[in-house]
This record gives sequence, C-alpha cells and structure tokens, in this order.
Amino acid sequence: MVVGGQPGSNIGQYNEPIHLAVNDNEFVFVVDVFNRRVTLLSPTLDYKRQVVSSDQFKWLPFRLCLDVQRRRLYVTEIEVKDGKFTAGRVVMFTV
Repeated sequence: MVVGGQPGSNIGQYNEPIHLAVNDNEFVFVVDVFNRRVTLLSPTLDYKRQVVSSDQFKWLPFRLCLDVQRRRLYVTEIEVKDGKFTAGRVVMFTV
C-alpha cells in the first residue's frame, strides 16, 4: 500500500515523510519534515488527522517516539542553516 502520492502540502500528501511510530491500535504517526507536521493514519493507512501542526514547531521535525502508556509523543526538531545541523531539541505533545 502506498500513501501520499506526489509530494505536496495538501491533506494526505507529504513532503519528506521521514519517520513513524505505531500505537497499540496500529494507528501510525508520521513525521512530515518539510510540511513541518505530524499526521495520524489509520491501520489501513487512511489519513485521519493532523496531530501536530507547523505552527507548533520552531524548526524541522525529524524523529519521533510514542509513549503509549503516558499518551505522549516526543518529537525531535532540528535547525538547519547552510545545509548544516546547527541546533536541536525534543518537544513533547499529549496525544
């Protein structure tokens, strides 16, 4: 199964989906780097909703880790200047 098709910023489209996590119910959280968001897909990979929007990030989201028991999503962000990583941090969201 393929999700996303052509790169883009519309619902169901991605621009560098780089990392994912799966919860106990097989829902999939996807980091979309250049759209600066995290989306949620159903177990059949149908788009459900945006979990974290671009205005909630300072830099580019890069990796994520899901703590199912605490219902927390940890996302690393990176700052890139002149093609080099210059800073990074971890942000936490309740899901």
